[in-house]
Amino acid sequence: MELEVQGRRAYVYTAGHAIDPALPAVVFIHGGEQDHSAWALQSRYFAYHRRNVLAPDLPGHGRSAGPTLTSIAALADWLTALIDAAGFQHASVVGHSMGALVALEFAARYPARLSKLAVLGAAVPMPVAEPLLAAARADDHAALDMINVWSHSPRAQLGGNTAPGLWMLGMNLRLMERQPRGVLYADFKACNDYAPDAAAAARIGSPVLVIAGSRDRMAPARPTGEFLARIPHARTMVLEGTGHALMAEQPDAVLDALVGFL
Repeated sequence: MELEVQGRRAYVYTAGHAIDPALPAVVFIHGGEQDHSAWALQSRYFAYHRRNVLAPDLPGHGRSAGPTLTSIAALADWLTALIDAAGFQHASVVGHSMGALVALEFAARYPARLSKLAVLGAAVPMPVAEPLLAAARADDHAALDMINVWSHSPRAQLGGNTAPGLWMLGMNLRLMERQPRGVLYADFKACNDYAPDAAAAARIGSPVLVIAGSRDRMAPARPTGEFLARIPHARTMVLEGTGHALMAEQPDAVLDALVGFL
């Protein structure tokens, strides 16, 4: 479906279901240089199990109109406007990587609008290595190659997709390649610049689930804990042997965790 959010067209995947105001809402926020399809399994499951699912393409990504927003704070405000446009007073939010930062900022800014929060592949702060940021700035394809290598565990580099015949690295590369030019740098600079104030964590009053990969090189689990330890109702689950691409490497484990939590 399409919604008008902050005066611009936004594409929102709902698994083909019309919005039902009587059911609770779950919003899935994708990471940098991605789109709604990163949540294919998880979003479809919840849509078919009595939840309103909103899996948007962020501004400038996928089918949503630009321009790309250049800060996590602006994306958190956009998320609030999206929930308003869909007609909900509050929602549960699930975010991955950059989407996890957006979800955390939303939770700190608008705690009354949040039911539950799940963040995957998150680290606060989330610095981006200078060679990667420089390659993204130059729109060099090497940036996509670096992301692909660093986002997947050693096992995923050799295959291991739960669906026979599908290649995780190839699928992720094609997904990144179809995003408009300039999106990657805007996304990664937003992550690199994000520095929440010291009191932000304490303002998040809803239950929080953190799902981390033990082999995540893009957002290692250790710095994640330093920020999230200050959230009153947060707990962490570590998926052993998994990299940053958690939904691709262990889709069923991620889904099980989200079902149990939400």
